[in-house]
Amino acid sequence: MDKQNHNTKSLTNLQVKSSMPFTNLTNDTFEALFNYASIGILIADAAGEIQMANKFIEQQFGYAQDQLVGNKVEILIPARYTSKHEKHRESFAHNPHSRPMGLGMELSGLKKDGTEFPVEVSLGHYKVEGATYSLAFISDITQRKETEQAVINLNAHLEEKVKEGTQSLAITVEQLSSQIKETERKDLELERVNTFLNNIWNHAGAIIFVCDKEGLVQFFNPEAEKALGYSSAEVVNKLNIISIHLPQEISEKSKELTIAAGRHVESGFEVLIKASQANNNNNLEWHYVRKDGSFFYVSLNVAALKDPANEISGYLGIAIDISEKKRAESELLIALKKERELNELKSRFVSMASHEFRTPLSAVSSSAFLLSKYLKAEEQPQRNKHIKRIVSCVTSLTEILNDFLSVGKIEEGNIEPNFIQYDISKQMQEITHDVHHLLKMQQSISYTHTGADALVNLDPSMMKHVVTNLLSNAVKFSSDEAVIELKTERIGKSLVLQVKDHGLGIPSEDIENLYKRFFRSSNVTNIQGTGLGLHIVSKYTELMNGTITCQSTLGEGTTFTIIFTTN
Repeated sequence: MDKQNHNTKSLTNLQVKSSMPFTNLTNDTFEALFNYASIGILIADAAGEIQMANKFIEQQFGYAQDQLVGNKVEILIPARYTSKHEKHRESFAHNPHSRPMGLGMELSGLKKDGTEFPVEVSLGHYKVEGATYSLAFISDITQRKETEQAVINLNAHLEEKVKEGTQSLAITVEQLSSQIKETERKDLELERVNTFLNNIWNHAGAIIFVCDKEGLVQFFNPEAEKALGYSSAEVVNKLNIISIHLPQEISEKSKELTIAAGRHVESGFEVLIKASQANNNNNLEWHYVRKDGSFFYVSLNVAALKDPANEISGYLGIAIDISEKKRAESELLIALKKERELNELKSRFVSMASHEFRTPLSAVSSSAFLLSKYLKAEEQPQRNKHIKRIVSCVTSLTEILNDFLSVGKIEEGNIEPNFIQYDISKQMQEITHDVHHLLKMQQSISYTHTGADALVNLDPSMMKHVVTNLLSNAVKFSSDEAVIELKTERIGKSLVLQVKDHGLGIPSEDIENLYKRFFRSSNVTNIQGTGLGLHIVSKYTELMNGTITCQSTLGEGTTFTIIFTTN
């Protein structure tokens, strides 16, 4: 007896040992499962010699029937990986452990004609009569790799991030599609299939179910029980498989298929079948609903099961949890959006800076030139005038730069408030003194505090930026004799801060856009500004658990009110 025949005989004598025996399954059902599943299945002994390879693997790798049995599994691996794989295989043989679907290894497969293609492999193991066998599921993931590459190409700046995201997807579940080998010696092969299918059914890390032509569940594997929270007794012959789908998702797909087919597609089990038929690779993404009402993403493959007359008798479904993959894709898209926003911010900065820096820099240049012309002692007043002008311009430039730095930190999420307890009335007095140089002609700032307690728990640096910005705006947009009113009031655990001017006012249609980056009211286009101040004020207010509101009347003035919840 040659080696191949010896191995075959050994396997035919295996007895099924399973955590969930198929006591209700007939041999015809096992044969149907084995023949109509669309996933590559391979069985190897501890020495790595292929004991059984299904028909789908032969099609995947381009081998004729029975050309794989008796060969080492390395025949399916590129030569450059053979040595490394042998070591992994030997290690696995000494310490076998299951690697469920969804936690598989991504490898390269080698077809008979020398073509390489990406595959994802999931491993299981079992013992029969003291011998250890490895059970491998092999999926062609070429299409998924192409999809990942398309995401990478969306933005060259994110190339490294996409690579990391793609690598992290190595822990996502494989997509199963299967078709099982026909045998020459049917009776002997059915016994082997019975053993193999019991191991697949009980150890594969994928949701596997069998339903009739109307969708009523006939079989429900242990992984399905674990993932969905139902026992098999609660589902088999009681539950239609469509009930574990999101109703609105099925309804939307029904409308989509109705339009595509030109006829009504009922919003039920028919949607799953028609959707699978319409999709070339038969791997569709759905939401599955657990018994507790929570849901998760799966990639579902549905294959028709046929009777001896070639009529459809039911359907085999294999679903893989792809929640981690979807989460990684979502994080990647968020990172891409953030990168684009930052790029836009940089572009707007260059445009705004070139405009806003030109006037003060020109003033600095002309004042410096004129200073050089005043040489006499009695000309000191003229010198002081130009020095003050230079200081004012430098202050303006510094404020613009600080605004851009603040926006950058906010957008990058690199800023957190530092709450400390301090006297708010003292801080307001210091701020009004600091901005005094900004006042025009006969302008003045009136500050009042009401409430017995002036102690607050806020970030003094952020608060200074907020109040300084509101006061400078009030000064800028008010007349030369105006009084700017600054008020703080302690009401219980809340602090109310109010800045009121009697200036230009803001058009009502502009108020809702005041806090957007680079937005400037339509009636102040002739007054310098970056449009960032109120954006920063709103963000700092939000970080300190505050809310800001604005009331304004054209020609009469504007009042900004901020309410902080503090201790």
